[in-house]
Amino acid sequence: MSRRGLLTGGALAAGGTLAGAAAVAAGRNDPPPVRPEPVAVTVGAAVEPFHGVHQSGITTEPQAHAAFVAFTLRPGTDRAALGRMLRLLSDDAARLTQGRPALADTEPELGMLPARLTVTFGFGPGLFTAAGLDDRRPPSVADLPAFRIDRLQPRWSGGDLLVQVCADDPITVAHAQRVLVKDSRPFATVRWVQQGFRRAAGAEPGRTQRNLFGQLDGTANPKPGTGVETAVWVPDGPDWLRHGTTLVVRRISMDLETWDLLGRVDREMAVGRRLNDGAPLTGADEHDEPDFAALGPDGLTVMPDFSHVTRAHVTDDRFRILRRPYNYDGTPAADGTADSGLIFASYQADIDRQFLPIQRRLAERDLLNEWVTPIGSAVFAVPPGCPEDGWIGRQLLD
Repeated sequence: MSRRGLLTGGALAAGGTLAGAAAVAAGRNDPPPVRPEPVAVTVGAAVEPFHGVHQSGITTEPQAHAAFVAFTLRPGTDRAALGRMLRLLSDDAARLTQGRPALADTEPELGMLPARLTVTFGFGPGLFTAAGLDDRRPPSVADLPAFRIDRLQPRWSGGDLLVQVCADDPITVAHAQRVLVKDSRPFATVRWVQQGFRRAAGAEPGRTQRNLFGQLDGTANPKPGTGVETAVWVPDGPDWLRHGTTLVVRRISMDLETWDLLGRVDREMAVGRRLNDGAPLTGADEHDEPDFAALGPDGLTVMPDFSHVTRAHVTDDRFRILRRPYNYDGTPAADGTADSGLIFASYQADIDRQFLPIQRRLAERDLLNEWVTPIGSAVFAVPPGCPEDGWIGRQLLD
């Protein structure tokens, strides 16, 4: 039968058969088919806490969508003005994360589905200067040193204040971003916005995120419990930062066009892991510890010295970083060249002690540098959380 006959006569014949079957069934007085009850949708109603010892959005199970919004403070925004700004931002964030519209919300219907919304605040070096508190800025919260692999662009770098907005629904993220930007207008201007995504909520529960090279990203994160406590949260230091952390945001462009030309073996050698399951080249499972001394039949190490895993490897929990990355995928060029990459968000107790040694090793010899280029960089101190009657940054600014 031709395709046209299948789509016309064949479909009619099938329709006639179905109609005849229905008539026979009706003649037997068979009960109608039972329709399954609709499954309750819980993604939109899921809530993450706003108040607490730590800010949410750090060790929180990463949501599907994110917006990183960096602000430049307006001239004259001093310590008192910063206090007013952060009171307002904290109050609206607290409401939105619990599924309640912000005060004077012009689209309150958009604020009623929190979808695990979290709003996380970070303070850049310029905020301490504006507040007259340079002496209270953590020494590691400063512009990163220049690396030979960097091609940093001002439009993706720096910032006095960061607001990280994450949720499992993109409309929730867009609405929260809009509300918080409007709150900030009297005090600051938008410096940059980076929007990213991961797998949709529920698509791969419990699985490590994949970047747009197809590789798992975040396997070596510190484990929940002792590992996170040691690596992420500031245990001592100034009272205003205790139970807080620091954040590095790097925008990393990926050259998908040349990556596509590599064979699978070459890709896995550059990464140091099998692409299908994320296991190291010397292991069987994703979380197996790599064996850097293992030799192959050719007498060479199975884990190349230039592989990303080898260069980034850390064994001591105190020196690990918590990776919380998001993919970005912009508009392709007219010739189809992709504008894609990674918003690499790294949380750690101390940037100098934890992030910089890893970054130096990567800049020195990571083979992935052939296909990735850092084009944005910013650093922030992330203060602790706040109680229900408090606001983020109060310990520093009050």
